[in-house]
Amino acid sequence: MKILTASQIKALDAYTIEKEVISSINLMERASVAFTRWFINQGFTQDNTKRPVYIFCGLGNNGGDGLAIARLLLGNQYEVHPFVVRYAEKSTDDFQTNYGRLEKKQAIQEITDESQIPEIPADAVVIDAIFGSGLNRPLEGITSTLVKHINKSGTTIVSVDIASGLLTDSLSSGVIVRADYTVSFELPKLAFLLPHNDKFVGNWETVPIGLSAAFIEEASTEHYYLSESFIQKIFKPRAKYSHKGSYGHALLLAGSEGKIGAAVLTVHAGLRAGAGLLTVHLPTCGYNIMQTSLPEAMVSLDANSQRLTNFPSLENALYKSIGVGPGLGKHPDTLKCLAKLLEKATKPMVLDADAINLIAENKDKLLPNIPENSILTPHPKEFERLVGRTSTDYDRLRTLKAFCQKHRVYIVLKGAHSALATPKGNVYFNSTGNPGMATAGSGDVLTGIITGLLAQEYTPFEAAAIGIYIHGLAGDLAAKMEGQYALMASDIINYMGVAFKTLERI
Repeated sequence: MKILTASQIKALDAYTIEKEVISSINLMERASVAFTRWFINQGFTQDNTKRPVYIFCGLGNNGGDGLAIARLLLGNQYEVHPFVVRYAEKSTDDFQTNYGRLEKKQAIQEITDESQIPEIPADAVVIDAIFGSGLNRPLEGITSTLVKHINKSGTTIVSVDIASGLLTDSLSSGVIVRADYTVSFELPKLAFLLPHNDKFVGNWETVPIGLSAAFIEEASTEHYYLSESFIQKIFKPRAKYSHKGSYGHALLLAGSEGKIGAAVLTVHAGLRAGAGLLTVHLPTCGYNIMQTSLPEAMVSLDANSQRLTNFPSLENALYKSIGVGPGLGKHPDTLKCLAKLLEKATKPMVLDADAINLIAENKDKLLPNIPENSILTPHPKEFERLVGRTSTDYDRLRTLKAFCQKHRVYIVLKGAHSALATPKGNVYFNSTGNPGMATAGSGDVLTGIITGLLAQEYTPFEAAAIGIYIHGLAGDLAAKMEGQYALMASDIINYMGVAFKTLERI
């Protein structure tokens, strides 16, 4: 699913109106119906009674949406209190049309100064339709005062398309509505996917309103949102006459004394991801643990009992994928091992955890030797060690793209919407996952999944995209059963099978 800029969204609306022979007021009605249907489905009741709805409308098309929503909710027997914020003299034609339609059914209260801002009951739901995606500056004057009042009300706040004051695809400042829910039309906004904006976006959903598929198909963008349908397209079903050799041999280098658990999680996830064969190279202290925990895995032992100092021969292209990092530690002997591995490896690798930390501490020596199209999976702090501090989420996004383009690698920047950046400078945000996955070992599971997929001759992009999607989906399935607070990394592995079944086109 593409993520478009504010200017592209405006052009998409115009193209739909022109090419699909629909008037702008009817397209607005379509959007308002979609929002109202979503709103009604949420319930928003108290003691089985519909909560009163306070709708604050600006003078543009977002305000026109709000006026149409007020009329539709009235028709569904809601107690509706519509307000128009007169921050300017002019309003759009479609706003005026919906103003007239609503005025015939109910009086509309005007807000021109602070004294006309109403008290909002604690049991109300506020619908914010003051400004939409066309806003390009901070709020000021009466709109700023009103938004401060709404934010202090303590009521449930639902924003139409985007929270008023929040810019679609650039850094926002000033007063912004702190929405509990945001209902966006057709496509998500880039602003929804960045950590800093979470308090302004809340839980967000997109609702289809029939905007031009042809325009969206042709639109150029660097930003995408991973959907189940996209992942299903690149997922490969198993052939009837395949065998374990058909699905590749993965090599994992992981673990050190006291951190063999990280290796176990990684290996388990790699096997669950479908690798035909998997060898894990361990310090000798991990042998009994691994052989007892996962008899399906083959074990290669290091000469050292506590840490990794060497690796198996990479001759004859025996291994289709190599993953390295979980529980590795940063001992100088392990650094030398990693340096030699990067020099010898000829295929894309999966690099995580201490492998990334060692690279970050030895950039000049190690960074140039990372095989092209390798996949790095840092969490935000590891990424910061690798590239340096960034000042904003947008700055970090630019830095992420630039790093991948310069070094010809993929990076999975882990987070609420893990961002997969490519050597072409594109970024794919994940649509699955939940806060319960912010727990020890979750990243090790992801490394195993991606390494297991890479062994099956998925491209690095496909392995990373499917990997983050399945990782998050398994976490979502686990959270439904175990709850987010109790979620453990091993729970994610236990639900991988159910997650993969959703991709099987049987």
